[in-house]
Amino acid sequence: MLQSIEIQQLLPAVFVGMEQTDKIRSSQIWEEPSFSFECGCRLCIQAESGGGKSSLLSFITGLRSDYRGNILFDGTNVRSLPTAWWCEMRSRHIALLPQEMALFPELTIAQNIALKNDRTQHKEEVEILSLLDRLGIAEKYNVPVGKLSIGQQQRVAIVRAVCQPFDFIFLDEPVSHLDLNNNRIVAEIITEEAESQGAGVVTTSVGNPLLLSGATFISL
Repeated sequence: MLQSIEIQQLLPAVFVGMEQTDKIRSSQIWEEPSFSFECGCRLCIQAESGGGKSSLLSFITGLRSDYRGNILFDGTNVRSLPTAWWCEMRSRHIALLPQEMALFPELTIAQNIALKNDRTQHKEEVEILSLLDRLGIAEKYNVPVGKLSIGQQQRVAIVRAVCQPFDFIFLDEPVSHLDLNNNRIVAEIITEEAESQGAGVVTTSVGNPLLLSGATFISL
C-alpha cells in the first residue's frame, strides 16, 4: 500500500526563472521544502487557469518529468523508475481523472469503461450500471461517447476512474461541467470509493470545486 507522496522543491520547468514572482512565492506547493499527500487525505488544490494544476498531477502520476525537484513515493524518488513500475502503480495504487478525460469518442460508454475494468477486474457490470444510474446516464450505456454532452462525458470518465484499486485518486477539475446536484453525487461516489479502500483524494479546481466533505483547500 502506498502511504505517502512527498514533493520537495518541486517546480515545473516552464516556471524556472519565475521563483521570485508572486505566483510562485504565494504557492503552498511550488518550491516548498516539503509537501506531503497522505493516504486518507481529502485535498482540493485551487489555482488560476495556467497555474500548473494539470502539470502537478501529471508529474505525480509519472506522465511527465519536466520538473525540478523531487517526488517521493514512500521515500523512494520516482524520477528514474522503469515503465513497468509505473504501469503497476497506475493499475493498483494511483488513479487519475485527467482534465481532458481521455475518452474514445467512437466507443460506447460500456466500451470506454471496459478498457480499464477488463484490465483491473475491479467492478462487476451491475456495479458500473449502478454508478451510471446514480449519475443519470445508465440508459446511454451503449451510446458512443462522442454523442454525449461534455457534462455526460465527464460523468463517464468519473465512473471509469474508480474502476480500479487505488491508494490515491487524483481528479483534475472533475466537475467543471456539472451542476450542483451532479457535483454532490460525484462527491458521494468518490468519498464512498475512497473510504472503502482507505485512500486519499486530491482534486483540483479553478472555482467549481468537488464538494468533498471536510476537504482541506490548498492554493497552488
